[in-house]
Amino acid sequence: MRARGSSDGLTVLGIAGNHVAMFGWDMSRVDIETHRVLGFAIRRTRLSDGDVRWLEGLKTFASVEKNPPPGVGRSSHKHPFQTFQWADYSVEPASDYVYRVAAMGGTPGALTAVATVDLDLTTEPIDQGRHAIFFNRGSIASQEYAGRFRNRPPDEVGQAAFDWLSRGLIEGLESFIDRAQPGDVLHGAFYEFANTTIYRHLQDARERGVAVEIVYDDDSAGKENRNALAEAKTKLVDATIPREHSGGFAHNKFLVYAPQGTPAEVWTGSTNLTRNGIYGHSNNAHIVRDADVAARYERYWQLLRTDVTRKPTATEATAMTPVPADSPTDTLPVFSPRLDLDALRWYAELAAQAERGLFMTFAFGMNDLFVPVFDRTDDVIRFALMEREGTGRQVTEQTATVARIRRRPNVTVSVGNRVELNAFDRWLAEISNPFADNVFYIHTKYLLVDPLGDDPVVVVGSANFSNASTTDNDENMLVIRGNASVADVYLGEFMRLFTHYAFRESLRFRGVQPRNEMAAMTRGHLVEDTSWADERYFTPGQDRFLRRRYFSGR
Repeated sequence: MRARGSSDGLTVLGIAGNHVAMFGWDMSRVDIETHRVLGFAIRRTRLSDGDVRWLEGLKTFASVEKNPPPGVGRSSHKHPFQTFQWADYSVEPASDYVYRVAAMGGTPGALTAVATVDLDLTTEPIDQGRHAIFFNRGSIASQEYAGRFRNRPPDEVGQAAFDWLSRGLIEGLESFIDRAQPGDVLHGAFYEFANTTIYRHLQDARERGVAVEIVYDDDSAGKENRNALAEAKTKLVDATIPREHSGGFAHNKFLVYAPQGTPAEVWTGSTNLTRNGIYGHSNNAHIVRDADVAARYERYWQLLRTDVTRKPTATEATAMTPVPADSPTDTLPVFSPRLDLDALRWYAELAAQAERGLFMTFAFGMNDLFVPVFDRTDDVIRFALMEREGTGRQVTEQTATVARIRRRPNVTVSVGNRVELNAFDRWLAEISNPFADNVFYIHTKYLLVDPLGDDPVVVVGSANFSNASTTDNDENMLVIRGNASVADVYLGEFMRLFTHYAFRESLRFRGVQPRNEMAAMTRGHLVEDTSWADERYFTPGQDRFLRRRYFSGR
């Protein structure tokens, strides 16, 4: 949901996903200086119980509180946000809120609201009907995790920690499986299939008369998958089909639900069924309830279960989902391997069509097809969230390319910086495995084109935006067009990840290795005059100018 409002020179746009509420606002430099605006405060009223609170930040005015305790939030009403963008990560899905954004003028310790805008926001439900979207907390939540669970690793805390990290992701898959009744069918394909909880739910489904069959990778992740099935001593092994001849990685993660044998729904996304995939990496899952989409996935699954080699698989997968193509609904599936790079070129063409904003994740470097999309200076803001700048023999060249792109004023790149700031980070390093290709943070794969526009495009699924994911691996993607509710959820989650990893990367740039993340985030104080709103926010073409305009809906 989106809501806009303006009053006394202040303009505000609110964007509500299911677990994130984002805000962007705008105010002229003249008004900021005239009213001596030292920042902006946000008050949230939760209508379900009347709870009222001011959102908090970690920086303070030194003249008011010089040495705040590390990691202890301070009310934005007294210590306002000196930026034009903020987010609330503590909202609940399908809930009603009233937010007040206030421009706070005057002097530190004696601020008053010189302009206010109130917005009614209802967060999106996890399950929207046709679409259901899940994001775990995972590694992105290490800061809050450390405080909530007293900086103890999840294994020590117990189930409460795992439930919190999952944030409904694993529970959503459990519910998807548990709906199946006698005579129904569940057909799945998974790269890493090593979760005892999911084993149990699938076996329970079999025992109540559901036809269950799972294709799993038996090449690069084969040893892990076979060992997990053996150690679980589950009868589910009788319902598994090893995929041995994919030619690349059998990298899918999807499950088709077919009531009485007729495909109706599909669960898909980036999540491997491992401890790391569910609780560690940043991951997502997406349910589509559409008979045509589910039927295509079922045909694709029937192809995978035959375990033919890459060429015949690619021939059939390309014929099943030709691209570029229009969909009779808002959602079009795209399957790999493919005979050529047509799908990847299409994604790059969609990205190049962005008129205001482009947001994209890259796990292992930026593919050459997307370099010219990002390597341009114009009025389109472009965000790239990367696990690393590059890999393999081309890492030096790829790193140089990313460095060049970073210099574009309208492009912002964040690269995951692996630092151990708390017990969760150490736990994440310990549970990482070689099959994850050394991914520690960013495992989601999605592309957002003009998410705040009238025709937003979301491309999401299991495939990294790479040549191998297109022509070699078993992969699946969804292209969702024109669905603002879906786009709002993905945009909020993208910016949640981006903000966190931009901070982590800033530690590397500054050469900082703090004792913990809270201490690092508390460094510095607020500016005590209007110079915080400097020319970078008001010079056309600059990153902060474009972000101010875009996120405020101007």
